[in-house]
Amino acid sequence: MPAADGRFPRTLFSVGGEPDARFSLANERTFLAWIRTGLALLAGGVALEALSLGIHPGFRFAASLLLLVAGLVTPIQAWYGWKRTEAALRTETPLPSAPLTVFLAVVVCAVGALVLLGVLLR
Repeated sequence: MPAADGRFPRTLFSVGGEPDARFSLANERTFLAWIRTGLALLAGGVALEALSLGIHPGFRFAASLLLLVAGLVTPIQAWYGWKRTEAALRTETPLPSAPLTVFLAVVVCAVGALVLLGVLLR
């Protein structure tokens, strides 16, 4: 069915067939989970700076900056991941991977290391 029903983005909904609603809804839940992750990363970055915890200021700032950057990039991953997965569902092709998962794992490890060093070296 073409996207004459007003769904966005039109280019996506005009391709392939209509997938099982359960799969589209699961894709939407995954999108929302990525959004929640981005919000949590942003909140963590703001909290590190706003609460002025007993962490070395340089390490605290670096960890906060990493969290904020990751929090800003994550919603982009959410959108493109949702769109790519929905397209794969509609065209019955293999599901794509999420390219930012390794990036986020590295960022979270780096933040943990920075906070640990910041506490030890204060």
